[in-house]
Amino acid sequence: MSSPLGSPLVSNSARIATSHEPVVGYRDSEDAEPNAEFKLFVKDSATDEGNVQHSLTSCAQLNTIPAWRRGLAAIFPFITTPSNKDSDDALPLLATHHRATNCSRRRCKRSKLCRCLLFPLLGFFIVLGLIQFIIIACGIVISFFSDDLDRLSVLRWQHEERWATNISQWPTDFSRDIIPVGCHSHNDYWRPVPLFSALKAGCISVEADVWFFDEELYVGHTTSSLTPQRTLRNLYIDPLMRILEKQNPITELHPAVDQPLQGVFDTVPSQSLILLIDFKTDGDVTWNAVVAQLAPLRDRGYLTYFNGTDVINGPITVVGTGNTPFNMVVANDNYRHIFFDAPLVSLAEDYDINNVLSHSPEDRIPEDERVVDRSTENVGQGLSGLSGSDIGPDTFNWTNSYYASVSFKQSIGFPWLFHLSYQQMEKVRAQIRGAHRRGLKVRYWELPSWPRSLRNHIWTILVREGVDMLSVDDLQSATKQDWRPKLSDWWH
Repeated sequence: MSSPLGSPLVSNSARIATSHEPVVGYRDSEDAEPNAEFKLFVKDSATDEGNVQHSLTSCAQLNTIPAWRRGLAAIFPFITTPSNKDSDDALPLLATHHRATNCSRRRCKRSKLCRCLLFPLLGFFIVLGLIQFIIIACGIVISFFSDDLDRLSVLRWQHEERWATNISQWPTDFSRDIIPVGCHSHNDYWRPVPLFSALKAGCISVEADVWFFDEELYVGHTTSSLTPQRTLRNLYIDPLMRILEKQNPITELHPAVDQPLQGVFDTVPSQSLILLIDFKTDGDVTWNAVVAQLAPLRDRGYLTYFNGTDVINGPITVVGTGNTPFNMVVANDNYRHIFFDAPLVSLAEDYDINNVLSHSPEDRIPEDERVVDRSTENVGQGLSGLSGSDIGPDTFNWTNSYYASVSFKQSIGFPWLFHLSYQQMEKVRAQIRGAHRRGLKVRYWELPSWPRSLRNHIWTILVREGVDMLSVDDLQSATKQDWRPKLSDWWH
């Protein structure tokens, strides 16, 4: 006897149920109880099939969604993708039409809301990215062509102001807007443009190492770096003559030269430029050549000189170091235009050397710094041309010397704890006191250069203690004087 519900449904339900548990008590009658029990069983089976079908449909639907919409859904979880007809078919068999309509309306409202929020947000980020790109591009262009841009802006301004084409220039504007700073351009001949690079940065002291060969003074650190064109006259003497002629003009409105003469810095005309000449070859022979080449500056009155009683400041002050012979400097008691670079280590006052020797090794004075009896010829900075026995308390003073210099590394030592110890500070103060009492300018060379934070710390300490001239290689950092600690300074 066949079932009133139809044999296909019965057979399918029976097969589904067999996989889980055996069918018990199935009867072929049309009673209400068994029939109700059977309907409940079929409903559960249909629900399971619906869930499986809904899961498969959802997976298939996810695969059909474009990748960019799936990415947006991952970034913004509140965004939902519109469903298609297959998702509607995947609803449970007992879901009503009213429920499907409500879900569709909610999805439509969410979709519109998301579009209203998403598109303005995307537009905002796109505009912000374009602005950032323009800023970066302009920064790159300015960093590479800053001088050209400045020149173009000045030319455009002059073109607009045709009635006053020379209004932005004046006769002594060579060093316009340059503020002189107490720093020494160490090995200045290594700069991109010797002398001019230091003047542009504001340095008031430059250094030239000279070698005397074949009746000429060549400039370079070693003999292997010498060339016929790089001479003291070409790099320093002639350019300084041209600069000073420009700074001391004679015009219709200014028919007489100023007295005293103006120096190279238009902002501070009284500031003298120190030309430190390091004698690398024999002192006596090199001395005569240097004196001869300084003649044009001397004849025009541009050199600082000692007249027997006073020091008369000029636009250029020449100081000899290296193998400069001290006995030649002081040979004339009535006139000197080359001054000496005195040994700072010999001028320390109120300093207990024995006390220092009892402390740590880095605080001790090296053996080669102590004043001993030496040869009088070519023994280096501060000691050439005299012996140790000739050095007295007042051998070096403002009448024969300008600088008092020493190697910071050899005299003070390296600050191993990244700061100067008490003994090192006392040594610095004693040397500064001794030099200033004699009217000399203090200069340390061979300062620590790395890391930058340590270098800046040493610069700050030396300036605070009264050092007059910082011997530097990084002109920009030294002249800006912004030596505050920075995190990046520890690895630069």
